[in-house]
Amino acid sequence: MIKLRLKRFGKKREVSYRIVAIDSASRRDGRPLEEVGFYNPRTDETRLDVPAITRRLEQGAQPTKTVRHILEKANLLEKLDIRVKAEAKAEA
Repeated sequence: MIKLRLKRFGKKREVSYRIVAIDSASRRDGRPLEEVGFYNPRTDETRLDVPAITRRLEQGAQPTKTVRHILEKANLLEKLDIRVKAEAKAEA
């Protein structure tokens, strides 16, 4: 199963994350299939590749809770099909 999740990078105590599409069995910092965004929790900066994220979600990729929250803040999930939101509520 493909997941949209965070990949940690940066210096100690100055962490930031890349949002990646990766196989769920791979380790956290393993090689991703595709990098689809960036998130810096210290400055709350977010950059999203909307077409790539949309394509991955339509292919059946499941975002983690944190990535789902980031996508909801960007109003990206509201623009997509309602099935994605229904699946998210079913998991919670």
